[in-house]
Amino acid sequence: MSNYYTDVPELKYHLNNPMMERICELKERGYRDKEEFDYAPQDYPDAMDSYDKVLEITGEITADVIAANAEGVDEEGPHCANGRVEYASGTKENLDTMVKAGLNGMTMPRRFGGLNFPITPYTMCAEIVAAADAGFGNIWSLQDCIETLYEFGNEDQHSRFIPRICAGETMSMDLTEPDAGSDLQSVMLKATYDEENNCWRLNGVKRFITNGDADLHLVLARSEEGTHDGRGLSMFIYDKRDGGVNVRRIENKLGIHGSPTCELVYKNAKAELCGERKLGLIKYVMALMNGARLGIAAQSVGLSQAAYNEALAYAKERKQFGKAIIEFPAVYDMLASIKAKLDAGRALLYQTARYVDIYKALDDIARERKLTPEERKEQKMYAKLADSFTPLAKGMNSEYANQNAYDCIQVHGGSGFMMEYACQRIYRDARITSIYEGTTQLQTVAAIRYVTNGAYASTLHEYELIPCSPEMEGLMERVKEMTRKFEACTNAVKAAQNQELQDFVARRLMEMAAVNVMSHLLIQDATRAPELFAKSAHVYVNYAEAEVEKHFNFIRKFEADELADYRK
Repeated sequence: MSNYYTDVPELKYHLNNPMMERICELKERGYRDKEEFDYAPQDYPDAMDSYDKVLEITGEITADVIAANAEGVDEEGPHCANGRVEYASGTKENLDTMVKAGLNGMTMPRRFGGLNFPITPYTMCAEIVAAADAGFGNIWSLQDCIETLYEFGNEDQHSRFIPRICAGETMSMDLTEPDAGSDLQSVMLKATYDEENNCWRLNGVKRFITNGDADLHLVLARSEEGTHDGRGLSMFIYDKRDGGVNVRRIENKLGIHGSPTCELVYKNAKAELCGERKLGLIKYVMALMNGARLGIAAQSVGLSQAAYNEALAYAKERKQFGKAIIEFPAVYDMLASIKAKLDAGRALLYQTARYVDIYKALDDIARERKLTPEERKEQKMYAKLADSFTPLAKGMNSEYANQNAYDCIQVHGGSGFMMEYACQRIYRDARITSIYEGTTQLQTVAAIRYVTNGAYASTLHEYELIPCSPEMEGLMERVKEMTRKFEACTNAVKAAQNQELQDFVARRLMEMAAVNVMSHLLIQDATRAPELFAKSAHVYVNYAEAEVEKHFNFIRKFEADELADYRK
């Protein structure tokens, strides 16, 4: 690809969504920065032009540098020596190029050296980078950890740490431990207060830490002596300059080889509290993880785009039986399916990002002044939508990335099993997306309450009221019927009043909700831009309809006493 942004017109389409005008108005506070910063936008068109230009720069760097280095980085990987990580040579070049282009601290205020970007265009940059090298995307996109420090840290911490990230320093979030993966309540890294030196000291081990030798770390640790649950955990900031943390080893992983996944040993490491004690897991990690899950959704969409690119290019070039294999129904069916899932997942990703943008901007404004009653209502609505859509975006896109990478190899046939083709790297890189930052099963746990309380159904009915083009009316009627089946299943499960049964079918209910949402979003997109999305809308609704029917038939015929058969 010559440019990973301009060569994908769907990205510019999503950038120019009508909701962006409200997002820019809130993020720019009425464009007040134009008086102080010469690079601040004057108005909405100027802001959108700025996002477009930065995305184009990101797309160019991704094509010229990151994609060019991807195979070498995958082969070389990072190294660990004397307790420190040394990146692969290509990773160093990638980072240096991104820093020189000013693509760090993108969402941070200009007073700290950031670009003051909304989440949506920043997420597009993350998708673009991941399409070339998902492993490098992990390192670069962890800059969004600074959002949590900005949200919960104090002014002194803002002034000391945020400019460093904007200048190009790296971050990590140190959460998991050998005995605390998904169960973060079990974290035991010990934090004790050092009265003599007026600081906290951290002791213990962290495992599976992405970019674990970063410059700044947000660390979950147990600050309350004698506790064993989430109420005893606090969030800390560790600065690599202070020493006290060594990398014991880098994990030998299936994929994302360029991203060092580390085991860390904390030995009396100096740290400072971020926010208040005891809220580390209950409040701060939840905010951190929501940002990370949106990031993995973006990474997943990037991988799906990469899978589509590789499969399409190979299908056009490869000839069998006297013609290009793209002409065979079995092949173009797979390609159409990859593209439909890509378009549907991307629509869900950016709808989620826009919801996050509005509520986050209003949260930030609330730290400066009291929100009006209308703003409070708006903040509450979009916070709820963001919270309900984030597990769908992460869960479904990560599953689609795996499915699309699988189909990409299948299009390649025997060649796809050979290491010289990029599809094998995409396949290996995709596998982790449905595991880290909360498995798909944990996304189901986060989503199921929005199934049972009717939030998803309510959103679907609101989407039904959005006018669509005459060409899309037939699809809309089919999606309405899909929603009725989803509600029927939900009501049947609730009526059974069996918690184990609800947990057992939760993923099916979540997937029914998600494919309905994505079908609606694609119909909306195909109404506005049929040249981009009409084909995918038809293909995806066919797919979604079959998925809903499958889950509908399973749930309505399932008896609670059959659970015993699955336990054996």
